[in-house]
Amino acid sequence: MPLFAIHCFDKPGHQQVRLDTRNAHLDYAKAWEEHMVVGGPLLTPDGQGMVGSMIIMDLPDLQAAYDWCANDPYGKAGLFESVTVRPYRALLGKAKQA
Repeated sequence: MPLFAIHCFDKPGHQQVRLDTRNAHLDYAKAWEEHMVVGGPLLTPDGQGMVGSMIIMDLPDLQAAYDWCANDPYGKAGLFESVTVRPYRALLGKAKQA
């Protein structure tokens, strides 16, 4: 299956939406963990705040990646200013592909 890089950037001033929805988002993400190569929050420069999410998923196709995003509780709560999904190939590092 191909990999897909998902980048989500929070709307400014929506930290409380992230905090209020975090448990539901984590439950949703954990249910898909077998498809995740890596996932986690994007942080502020000081590493103390969360400003988005970055996930690399192993899914059958691009539509499956978009569907995953559409059903994420963060997305449903209106947290994100932008979401991009792109096919991805791990070329170097621990997760490299053939």
